[in-house]
Amino acid sequence: MALKMKSVVTYRTTAQCPTHARTEIPIRDLNVVIDEPVERGGTNLGPAPTEAALAALIACTNVIGHKNAHRLGVDLGKVTIDANCKFDRRGVLMEEEIDVPFPEITLTVLCETQASQEDLARVGEETASYCAIAKLFNAAGTDLTVNWVKAN
Repeated sequence: MALKMKSVVTYRTTAQCPTHARTEIPIRDLNVVIDEPVERGGTNLGPAPTEAALAALIACTNVIGHKNAHRLGVDLGKVTIDANCKFDRRGVLMEEEIDVPFPEITLTVLCETQASQEDLARVGEETASYCAIAKLFNAAGTDLTVNWVKAN
């Protein structure tokens, strides 16, 4: 009898905050460090929280994109993802409350592949349906555009 995986799981961790700028978060067997750059009072041991959010979107697009491509029988080939992000810093600078701190993000997923542009577009549509981090940004009001492009 096959084991059924749980649909909803609970993630738990307890982070240490050794300074006002650095947070150390144990995840699995890793110790993830989120930190501010030196010029903002940090020690530059990891990305800032806002940079980590963008990095999570890029990584989720890669992981879920590849899963969908595999499911659809599309070989993505060599993939690079270019991000162009507008970030409204007024909130983190405590100037005023900002409802949509990331008003606009455009990702370009460039695939060096034999697959057609139509196949890549299909992978992109499926990825938008399943990428949890993209869904978070969309729900927050970010104008998120992800272009899946065949390299020439």
